[in-house]
Parts: sequence; C-alpha cells; structure tokens
Amino acid sequence: MPMTEQATGAHHPQPRPRSGGHQSAPEYVTGAQALIRSLEEVGADTVFGIPGGCILPAYDPLMDSTRVRHVLVRHEQGAGHAAEGYAQATGKVGVCMATSGPGATNLVTPLANAHLDSVPMVAITGQVASKAIGTDAFQEADIVGISMPITKHNFLVTKADDIARVIAQAFHIASTGRPGPVLVDIAKDALQARTTFSWPPVMDLPGYRPVTKPHAKQIREAAKLITSARRPVLYVGGGVLKAGATAELKVLAELTGAPVTTTLMALGAFPDSHELHVGMPGMHGAVTAVTALQKADLIVALGARFDDRVTGKLDSFAPYAKIVHADIDPAEIGKNRAADVPIVGDAREVIADLVQAVQREHADGHAGDYSAWWKDLNRWRETYPLGYDQPEDGSLSPQHVIERIGRLAPEGTIFTAGVGQHQMWAAHFVEYEKPATWINSGGAGTMGYAVPAAMGAKAARPDRTVWAIDGDGCFQMTNQELATCALNNIPIKVAVINNGALGMVRQWQTLFYNQRYSNTVLHSGPDDVTPEVRGTRVPDFVKLSEAMGCYAIRCERPEDLDKVIEEANSINDRPVVVDFIVHEDAMVWPMVAAGTSNDEIMAARDVRPDFGDNEDD
Repeated sequence: MPMTEQATGAHHPQPRPRSGGHQSAPEYVTGAQALIRSLEEVGADTVFGIPGGCILPAYDPLMDSTRVRHVLVRHEQGAGHAAEGYAQATGKVGVCMATSGPGATNLVTPLANAHLDSVPMVAITGQVASKAIGTDAFQEADIVGISMPITKHNFLVTKADDIARVIAQAFHIASTGRPGPVLVDIAKDALQARTTFSWPPVMDLPGYRPVTKPHAKQIREAAKLITSARRPVLYVGGGVLKAGATAELKVLAELTGAPVTTTLMALGAFPDSHELHVGMPGMHGAVTAVTALQKADLIVALGARFDDRVTGKLDSFAPYAKIVHADIDPAEIGKNRAADVPIVGDAREVIADLVQAVQREHADGHAGDYSAWWKDLNRWRETYPLGYDQPEDGSLSPQHVIERIGRLAPEGTIFTAGVGQHQMWAAHFVEYEKPATWINSGGAGTMGYAVPAAMGAKAARPDRTVWAIDGDGCFQMTNQELATCALNNIPIKVAVINNGALGMVRQWQTLFYNQRYSNTVLHSGPDDVTPEVRGTRVPDFVKLSEAMGCYAIRCERPEDLDKVIEEANSINDRPVVVDFIVHEDAMVWPMVAAGTSNDEIMAARDVRPDFGDNEDD
C-alpha cells in the first residue's frame, strides 16, 4: 500500500521516536524482547490480547515488563474494540495483540471499525515462520492482504532486525495526520531470532508527509464567505475531536455567531447545552440540524466527510450552499460534495487560523448578519424539539431510561454505545458537554461494540465512571468480556435496553415491510417451544451477568428507575449490569428514510415538518 496520507486531525499522540538522534547503547535480545521494549519506549501502557502459537514468543518477555499491562480478553474482537475504546478515551494509540490465522482474522471487524472512524490503533499479530508463509501452514492467514483495504498501513516483518523500526513507524503512522489503524504482522521466527536493540531507531517513511498547516489564501477566502453569508452552518465532524480542537471551535462559533451541528462522531466537541448548538444532523438527526444544513447558504465542514447518513440523497443535499471543506485528508475533499474552498490541514490549526482571519474581517467592518437565520432556527427548535411518548401500558420507555442514566451519571462519565435504536437514543437524550465522553461505532455500525469499548475506556480512565448503553441484540455478541472486566478490576456499568428484538431492523420492518417481522424477534422460538423458553428472559441477563462475576439488577417499572440507576452508580468494586425491560414498539425519531432527500425528514411517525416557503429565498 503506498504511503499516502488519509484524513482528520491528529489528537495529541503519545511519545514517539525521532528519525535519528541520540540512541541508547545496543542490547543483544530476541525479536520478541525487541517488540516488548519497543512498546515500552513508544509509551504503550496497556495491551489487550490473547496468546497463541505464533505470537507466543512475545508473551514470554511481556510477562517480565513492568511498564506494559496486558489484559487477557475472551475474544480477539473484544481486544480490538477495547483498544479503540482506550484510544477514544485518551487520544493515545490503542494496542491489541493476537496470534495468526483465526486470531488475526477476528481482529478484522475492529480494524474496519477503526479505519472508518479514524481511531489510532496498532494491532500486532503473529504469523507462521517466514519459510512457511504461502504454504497454507497450520493457522496461516494472509492478514496483511486481508486487512489492506481497512488499515491506514500494514507491515509484514520477517526479520528480527526490523521489529523496533517497524513498531516505531506503526505508532507514528497511526497517531499522525488522519489517525487510523496500523497492523504489524510478525513471523514467528523473527520473534525467536536474536538481534540488537537500540532506541530510537531511524525511521524510513518516504512519501509520508501529512499536511497540517492550512494554506493562508484558502483561510482568507473561507473567512470572507463566513462574514458575507446569511445562513451559515458550522458542520463539525469527529476530526475536531481527533485534533483536540474543541476550545478553538468554541471561540470560532462564538466569534461568528453561526449555528453549530455536531455529527454522531463529534458529540461532545461542542457543548450540547450551548445556545449556538442546533443538534446532531443525519438520518436520525434533530429536525433543526438537518434543516439548517438543507437551507444553509454556506456550510463550513470541519473534520467531517459528508457521510451518506448526514447527506441523505446526495444530489438533493444542501442545494443553496457553498462549501468550505477543511480536512487533513485531501482524499476526503470533493469525494462526495465539491468544495468551493478546499482546505487541507489539521483541524486545530485550521480553526485557529480561521479565528484570526474572521477577526480581521470584523476589524475591516465585515461582520455577518444572521438575525433572520436565527429567527428561523429558533422557530424550528421550538416547534420540533426532540421528545418521546411514554408507553400507554405503563412499561418502561427506552428513551426515559437513557435520559435518566445521563442525568444521574457522575460528572465526567464516559458513555459507550452499541449500534441501533439505543445508540440513537443515547446520542439524543444524554447531554454531552465535553470531549471524549461519547464513544461509539459510527462508520461501520458494529454491533457488539459497547461492552469491549467500555472496557478499554475504563482501563484507560479508571478515575471515570463508564456506562455502556447496549441493546439486547448487541449485548449478546460480546458480553463475554464482562468476565474480563470482573477478573481485571475494570468495573464498567452496562445498561441493556432489552426490547426483545433487533430494534432498528424491526423499526424498518414496521415502516417499510408491512410489519412482517422476519427474524428480528429475539425472545420467541418455534411454536412447539414452551412459553417459558419463548419468554423475554432467554438468556436471563441477570443470571448470565452474575455468572461472569458482575452485580446484576433487573428494572421493569418506571417508578423503580431512579433507584436502580443510583444503586448501579454506587457500586464500583465490580462490573454492574442492569437489564432494563422496555417497550418493544418504541421508535427512533426524527428519521430520514434511506435513499430519500433530507427535505423529507419526518419529525415523528406521519408527522412531516412544515417549514413554509419563506426560508427558500
């Protein structure tokens, strides 16, 4: 794979080697020892993984390391998502490790997830001995070839002498420019061979030169458009979080007075409670955020990629808007929507320069007048707020559950989510005021992400409360990592939003498939199965969680909700799982149906907003 750079701002990477400089005295070590020493030197303090034949030589010196903690997971997918959660919670590079063949292929989903969400991660895999590569040896899989489309870069190492340099390069690539996953596949004989180790190694990365400083001319053009626009929107993506640019964003927003919309991956980049924040855009975005983009005459995209979930039907997206698109990955600019002003650079530097350029425009007497625009925006906010109905049968509303978890959570709580209805409710009904408090799978939509990601976040930030908001479908994919949490003193809290179904798919079947619920009901079985077996408690999540060393509670009544959540918050010596039995018919609104224009957003079922005609001039 050519060493070309790919997309959105570098967070504050952990210490990394220089390309040369003063080196330590050489030591005579095995390749495996060189690997562990290299992990220590780049600042990796936690590795999630499972040993196996080809990676086993690395696990022996790992046992002696006092600087690298290894967390033995129950499935390699859990290791990968935990590394992602660690990275998202800290901005540092997450690390996972697996053996060859099936161990390595179980990392494919986390690698794809990290690639789409620009998560800095290094995956280290064992490989069969170099002379056996290509012979279909036992537990051989071409993980380099398999993972090439879903990694920022990858390496196959067959010589012990190359290990230290490759590890240094892998961490540098993962954490700079557009962050992303890097795979290092190491042949077993390279781990066993002898080599010399000195640090730092000389890195050799020809062609890898991420551009971080934006072009001054483009910045000036963007500032002129901002101050001359009547209906601007700051469209903020996850790149702003990756770049650590949230303080600069707040300054720019307040300086301009423009509305701010934060994508699913950018929640927390700008305070939800801020008067300039109009919500999350997208298929299930707030009516005001979606409509603001549609009616805008200028969209300033910062570390966002015009994803199809945000744009809806692309050729009808934001028809009146000029586009300023700032991204550290030049390949993203113009990929989905042509940019009138393209800006390549790190989001932190771009926004800081934009602030200065807008200040100069103001000094010259050029300030935007958005008063009419805010009149429209505020009317939409008041008319179409986010909300939900309580079930008529007195059962638990899933939105109410998640809203109360958010309200009762200690300050600084980190939330992770799986994928589906519960993810969208967690995005809408928990307030995110600070960065790195919301961790989810955006681009890939990976079911099973919440529990292992929460494990990684809690391992990285033991001082923080970490709640995993999960669905009963997602929870049954990776809940084995609760045993990992219990045995490694990683006391996460898990809210299972249990509606007995694959909720989001069921919602689509309700709306678009005439309520034909083909294979989405999780709590039923064949007609000849007894009612007890068909019940909503197969499996019984309380018993299952207790069996894995967790404290478990079930909540079925609204009047018990706050008491149960407060009980969960009070227990910090082991993982806590709460099985919330919620109404199965709750739906996520607003909604833009797949393949339709954002103009066709539904505020609720059979409720299409009426914006009138005056906004279209």
